[in-house]
Amino acid sequence: MQLFGHSVNDLNGKVCWITGASSGIGESLAYLLATNGVKLVLSGTNHQRLQHVKTQCVSFGQLDDKDVLIVCFDIKDHEKHQQCLEQVLAHFKRLDILVSNAGRSQRAAFQDIEISVDKEIFDINVFGLIGLARVVLKYFLEQQIKGQFVVTSSAAGKIGAPQSSSYTGSKHALHGYFECLRNEVQSLGMCVTVVCPGPVHSRILESLYTDRIDVKVNNETNHKNRHRMETSRCAYLMAVGVANRLDELWICRQPLLSLYYLTQYAPTITRRLMPRLASPERLYSVREGVKQV
Repeated sequence: MQLFGHSVNDLNGKVCWITGASSGIGESLAYLLATNGVKLVLSGTNHQRLQHVKTQCVSFGQLDDKDVLIVCFDIKDHEKHQQCLEQVLAHFKRLDILVSNAGRSQRAAFQDIEISVDKEIFDINVFGLIGLARVVLKYFLEQQIKGQFVVTSSAAGKIGAPQSSSYTGSKHALHGYFECLRNEVQSLGMCVTVVCPGPVHSRILESLYTDRIDVKVNNETNHKNRHRMETSRCAYLMAVGVANRLDELWICRQPLLSLYYLTQYAPTITRRLMPRLASPERLYSVREGVKQV
């Protein structure tokens, strides 16, 4: 696609708002877009990390300090969404792309999960994202802007990942909401791009929800997990998809990519295979990047 379609540099001069920009995919995407002259709004809950990302973005030489704005807020705080958008518009006078990248992961057996965990995961991964998207959509409609919504889903948005039903359910919900949005606004020239990364090196595993809201685990990744994709590579493929305004991106290594295709086009076969593919030992190894499927 980068050879025959639009390059990331075609986004030069656009204003892109990234939530979850302080680490992982969001951080790497910010760096890549900064090197291609995209003006940035960086959001998250950790101002110190966001400031570090901003400093790095400016250091690449394509952007000035005024071209990178930090808007620090909690995506769950719906009362702040309109205020944050107004802050963006006051600074840049426009917005072209919203990248909804904020999210939390979770691991536990279905029967052990307290309903409070489901609610918390959905508040962060679903309701926070769609709440902000609705505020931005109203702006796009009022200003007749052919804007773009980019949503970070997951392999769990395509495949029923065992031992993480709250997280998987939240990612499936994103597909439902944003596919509906696509069908509502596509005729107006707007675009919805849903990104489904497989295992990558990111900080999302450093604070996982479990079966209770007050119990989290630190499952920090390291470079021994060689089968995880580097966030810089994931961000590059993501940016190419954004530049080409694609509907859905599947970003992962083989053979997991083949499982995406099998799930999409032969779901019955996938269901028959999952008991073998999803044994506890194999599932742990794949998620930790120790080995492939």
